[in-house]
Amino acid sequence: MHLELTDEQTAALVRELSQIVQNDRYPLSPRIVALKEILGMLRPEPARPAPLPPRRHYEPPSKGRYGRRRG
Repeated sequence: MHLELTDEQTAALVRELSQIVQNDRYPLSPRIVALKEILGMLRPEPARPAPLPPRRHYEPPSKGRYGRRRG
C-alpha cells in the first residue's frame, strides 16, 4: 500500500507520531516500536559517519636496556 501525502500532511503526521513516541510511558512496547518504524519511513534519519577506529593505548617505555642509570 502506498500513500500519496502532500508535504503538509506528511509534516502533520510526523509531528503527531513524534509526540506520541516521545510521550509514551513504555518506549519499548510493540506499539511504539511500530510507530518508530513508520516515523523512520516518513522521516529517514541522516546517515551517520563511520565510527572512529579504536583508540591506541600508549604506555611509557619499559625499563629495558637504557632504563638503568649508573651512578
